[in-house]
Amino acid sequence: MSISSLRGLLSNYSPVSEEFTQPDLEKEYHLSLRNGDDGESSDGSTQSVCRERAEKKESKLVDGRIVSDAIIGLSDGMTVPFALTAGLSALGDTKVVVFGGMAELIAGAISMGLGGYLGAKSEEESYRATLKETKQEILSDPASVTETISDVFAPYELPAELVGELTRHLSSSPNLPAFLMNFHHTVQEPSGSRAFVCALTIALGYFIGGFVPLLPYFFVGPHDAFSALRWSIATMAVALFLFGYGKTCFVSGWKGRRNIRRGIIGGLQMILVGGIAAGSAMGLVKGFQMLADSHGHEH
Repeated sequence: MSISSLRGLLSNYSPVSEEFTQPDLEKEYHLSLRNGDDGESSDGSTQSVCRERAEKKESKLVDGRIVSDAIIGLSDGMTVPFALTAGLSALGDTKVVVFGGMAELIAGAISMGLGGYLGAKSEEESYRATLKETKQEILSDPASVTETISDVFAPYELPAELVGELTRHLSSSPNLPAFLMNFHHTVQEPSGSRAFVCALTIALGYFIGGFVPLLPYFFVGPHDAFSALRWSIATMAVALFLFGYGKTCFVSGWKGRRNIRRGIIGGLQMILVGGIAAGSAMGLVKGFQMLADSHGHEH
């Protein structure tokens, strides 16, 4: 692979003011090294290939971080409120279950959303601090930066002359901070709306996931909490299985016997976790109720 082709590839590094996914570009770089054999590739062809692949990646409708945030919210929302409503059902009062469940849903969604917001803000602050340190290091210790650049290319087993020329090129490039942030520190610049989107996604995921087991209690009488509990358990068993199956297959893939088997195992694991949480909550509430009744009889 020619130095001109590598320069064309390096020119596609995202500047620090744009979003950048390090594993994707590193994979792009590795594929270019593997496919380039005799130095016949040109800057134009390399840049066009990178641009076409970048456009394909940008065409994706769902951001991986949003999916991750939604999974966090749904995962907590499908276990904690379900356990609470199941535990309150031991009291036999539907209103108590509904009011207690709604209060927990609202408070939990707000708490989870604030946690996501503060976490995203901390991520932004960490990125800015790392970027500032990187720029200071470039100015104060160029020798260390040169060594760092060489270390980045070391796993690719490039010729020493090529690594030296790349190092000299990057050392004087205005994209050096972006290169170090992407390949050395392996951190991605958060978008300006990241904190708000993260908070909203987690909060909505928690509320939606927790509202599912509460639905049956809206359609029964004031003293039919146990009847609603049976419907709630059936609804949540299906919801937990679908959530566990979808979450697992989203990571491993949807097709093939192995992926289907993994999805089924993931769904059963979610049912097991939800069942343990609900059973523990019901047992504790029932135990406290029996304890209170025994003290009442003594007096």
